[in-house]
Amino acid sequence: MKKVEAIIRKSKYSEVKEALHAVGVNFFSYWDVTGLGNEKEGHVYRGVSYSTSDIQRRYLSIVVNDDFAEATINAILKSAGTGEVGDGKIFISEIAESYRIRTGEKGGDTLK
Repeated sequence: MKKVEAIIRKSKYSEVKEALHAVGVNFFSYWDVTGLGNEKEGHVYRGVSYSTSDIQRRYLSIVVNDDFAEATINAILKSAGTGEVGDGKIFISEIAESYRIRTGEKGGDTLK
């Protein structure tokens, strides 16, 4: 099993969610987060300069079976990208085991 963690623009969340549902990812967790990025420029609005160093993002946490990881990653890449600085990151890690609390069963079938 793989854990796919993605940090995306909040404005792209709906598109990413639809893309994940389209490939069969129907369960994941998400949080609103703030982070620091590589973008150093500020924005000026009506003569007032605003810092853009603190960036509002959405953090997704998705656990999938190994054979489903590539489809999940591609769905995020295609739907979250704008081609601009600040599109986000995807991280992949191994999951040793999973358990369904209700039944006590373990393994990849708990993800269905």
